[in-house]
Amino acid sequence: MPTLTCIVNDKEQTIDIDPGETLANVLRDKLGLTGTKICCGEGECGACTVLVDGTAVDSCIYPALKAQGCHVQTVEGLMEDGQLHAIQQAFIDKAAAQCGFCTPGMIMAAKALLDENPHPTRDDVEWGISGNLCRCTGYIQIVDAILLAAEEMTP
Repeated sequence: MPTLTCIVNDKEQTIDIDPGETLANVLRDKLGLTGTKICCGEGECGACTVLVDGTAVDSCIYPALKAQGCHVQTVEGLMEDGQLHAIQQAFIDKAAAQCGFCTPGMIMAAKALLDENPHPTRDDVEWGISGNLCRCTGYIQIVDAILLAAEEMTP
């Protein structure tokens, strides 16, 4: 049985895993980080989005062993000192979460976008979350929340 060693939410983890296990399954089943959702299981909906070395990936199809030695960040890893991240707070402030199933993936896609482009346009945000599906909203609140977070995060 292979061993995976990586940094998850700033904490080194060493986990015995099955060779074909996905990162989503390791995060949820072995580390108890259930904020990462598994919906389609095919990398189509984005509910499972996490960051690996700062890049948004669909963890439901991402081989866990590919994260060997990498930094993995999940929605649980965004809070600092008990404070919600600006993106998380903006989702609350703009009522961007309906059922909440897609929300962690949307937030992580937004994090990757804002890390790369701290001053996005509405079009940039729409493109940045285009790999994430939401069945409950028309995306207006989600885009508004990401734009608000960008304002809040800009010094």
